[in-house]
Amino acid sequence: MIIAIIACVVLTGMLCMLFFTLATYALPFMLGLEVARYAYHSGSGVLGAVLVGIVVGMLVFGLAFLLLGIVRSPALQIAVALVYTAPAAVAGYALVYGITHEYVPSDIWRQLFCIAGGLFVGFSALLRLMAATGPAQARIPSQT
Repeated sequence: MIIAIIACVVLTGMLCMLFFTLATYALPFMLGLEVARYAYHSGSGVLGAVLVGIVVGMLVFGLAFLLLGIVRSPALQIAVALVYTAPAAVAGYALVYGITHEYVPSDIWRQLFCIAGGLFVGFSALLRLMAATGPAQARIPSQT
């Protein structure tokens, strides 16, 4: 029994680490998936839909780094990053809701845990995305 509890805690921790790593890619994944679904239902076949979805997901993710590299204003950079991390916060809320649905009997506490989890995952994805673009001084060209 003790081994099962320890294994459950370790597995939950490993899943959370995986989720925090993948939360940055929530928007490109969701858009790629929706475009792939649309392509499949419009008659492109499975292989065509998969290829279109992968290309669109990569373009959306590349667009994030392009926008974060071009935009100089910190307020606009944070706005672009928030657009990309909002789906991560929603996914974090859903993840915590899925975990706590069976174990937390009180609806109020479950919602508080879910909101806290969504905020934590969203903030983690925001920091990961902003750190990937590098410091602001590195993006400013030198005036020599």
